[in-house]
Amino acid sequence: MSLADEQADAAWSFDTLAVRAGQERSQFNEHSEALYLTSSFVFENAAQAAARFSGTEPGNVYARFSNPTVSTMQERLAALEGAETCIATATGMAAILATVMSLMKSGEHIVSSRSIFGATQQLFGTILPRFGVDTDFVDQGSVAAFRAAMRPTTRLVFIETPSNPLTEVFDIASLAQVAHEGGALLVVDNCFCSPALQRPLTLGADLVIHSATKYLDGQGRVLGGAVCGSKALTEEVFKFLRTAGPTLSPFNAWVILKGLETLSVRMKAQSANALELAQWLEAQADVTRVFYPGLASHPQHALAMRQQASGGAIVSFEVKGGREAAWRVVDHCRLLSITANLGDTKTTITHPASTTHGRISAEARTASGIGEGLLRIAVGLEAPADLKADLARGLG
Repeated sequence: MSLADEQADAAWSFDTLAVRAGQERSQFNEHSEALYLTSSFVFENAAQAAARFSGTEPGNVYARFSNPTVSTMQERLAALEGAETCIATATGMAAILATVMSLMKSGEHIVSSRSIFGATQQLFGTILPRFGVDTDFVDQGSVAAFRAAMRPTTRLVFIETPSNPLTEVFDIASLAQVAHEGGALLVVDNCFCSPALQRPLTLGADLVIHSATKYLDGQGRVLGGAVCGSKALTEEVFKFLRTAGPTLSPFNAWVILKGLETLSVRMKAQSANALELAQWLEAQADVTRVFYPGLASHPQHALAMRQQASGGAIVSFEVKGGREAAWRVVDHCRLLSITANLGDTKTTITHPASTTHGRISAEARTASGIGEGLLRIAVGLEAPADLKADLARGLG
């Protein structure tokens, strides 16, 4: 019996799926997943080549849209998200672009939270309108605000939950109902939680987006993205990927596979560290506010605890004194890495107003609640006591 046959009959837990799902061993019967570094695949004859290109026979054709290593990564992530299928992409932003380009056309409309990653705001607000796709950004997290923004032409409702960088939490089940009542799809960026902490499809979402660069890899090594959902929807995304080519490389897919094996243990440990750091930050005199879903002070704490396994590993906080004070905290760090990436085992710190959200207008940042004194920390696996000591140098 092959490993794939065993998987079909096994009711495996999340941790087991993260290590075993999707693997199809080659003739060499390797234990670790094989890395197939090839641009194309050889056919037995002309008829097989024609059948593979037409899709009437399954199999690999060309690495822009088919590769065994990438397929293994897609199957494993789909299993973790509880999705029928998954399409891997070159980056998280490529996953969002592929979703929009494959499921929308000129004249259609997106309703999005304003509390999203700066590059996503740029895509929705400045690039897509050139192609006739408009977006209304909802300033509030209330379900009523999303419902009010819906139009007859609305095709997608898009949210990050928790959001970047303020960790706002959105009610996935309620927003799925709003989207479906309006004939639209709910797309959830699950980057901050990963499927280890949250599974949006089980709450009614239609598609889940990932920047696999973050927690899925977990060690800041490679770029990647993914779209997870039903076969009917992801097939449309695949058609776009096959033609346009925002493809995940086999090597990056292999690295992400290795990251998925430790996803659960990393997220548990990093979330515990984040909660301890958030509680400490709340007690600091120079900190005016801490944003972390695991704190009782978070406005959506109860909702977060219903739809997430923990508060996650992202902590944002405001300091007195605006940009000058915030930069002082950053510049005094000797342990925390000053970089805008997140999801690494190494803790990172960034000033969103001048980095991740620096390309959007000051007005848009204000509307999103991103002030000059805001800092975002992606908590890693270092000892919390060492993280506190590093931050304390710039907070006094």
